[in-house]
Amino acid sequence: MKRGRVYFNGAIHQVTLAQDGSVRLPDGTALAEEQAHWLPPVQAGTIFALGLNYADHARELAFKAPEQPLVFLKGPNALIGHRAHTARPHDAEYMHYECELAVVIGKHARNVSQQDAYDYIAGYTVANDYAIRDYLENYYRPNLRVKNRDGCTPIGPWLVDAADVPDPMDLVLSTSVNGKETQRGTTRDMVFSIPWLVEYLSAIMTLSPGDIILTGTPEGLANVVAGDEVVTEIEGVGRLVNFLADDRSPSLSSV
Repeated sequence: MKRGRVYFNGAIHQVTLAQDGSVRLPDGTALAEEQAHWLPPVQAGTIFALGLNYADHARELAFKAPEQPLVFLKGPNALIGHRAHTARPHDAEYMHYECELAVVIGKHARNVSQQDAYDYIAGYTVANDYAIRDYLENYYRPNLRVKNRDGCTPIGPWLVDAADVPDPMDLVLSTSVNGKETQRGTTRDMVFSIPWLVEYLSAIMTLSPGDIILTGTPEGLANVVAGDEVVTEIEGVGRLVNFLADDRSPSLSSV
């Protein structure tokens, strides 16, 4: 099942994707996706993000693939929903998307083995974890201005039940900018697999329901500018649309 969250008619609703492609409220009301204000599909707890977790992306940046995972934390303020506008700093020269498979934890996990890791996953969604290259001091320790800006990580629209994604380690990821594909990869190329990451992280700290693991992005980054429509898509999980706006734009205060 695909489940999401929207703000509509003054209230937050849990919605599902109907077979005809419409968005359904709990009372059966059908909406076009443009009719609702989309929220992140889950209320996030701790957000773990992986740097350089695709070997081709590491090569793209002239880095060696890491021998240990490069993990940093993000605040929930960074998340924003489907079809939202993300602010692009007007003085930045290079801002790029990062299409990522997001893993959502479903129950408390502590010292979980790789063999049991999938039992602790509620589902999957699509994330686009933008980075502003101008502010990047070190790929191994992305700073606050790069990865914790308000609304700089669109996520959604759907949380897809884990049972409906038979093999999350064999999914195609892609990004298009203004209708032109600029990035394509597969989760098969992750350096550290999803079960490996669950084991690693749960050995350090207890994972809780709603925690999110952003698993990294493949090669194919490109600069994006205000006015661009960026679509990140993952096979069987969803299609996430985002729009970039100049951070001085008055429209940002109303979206």
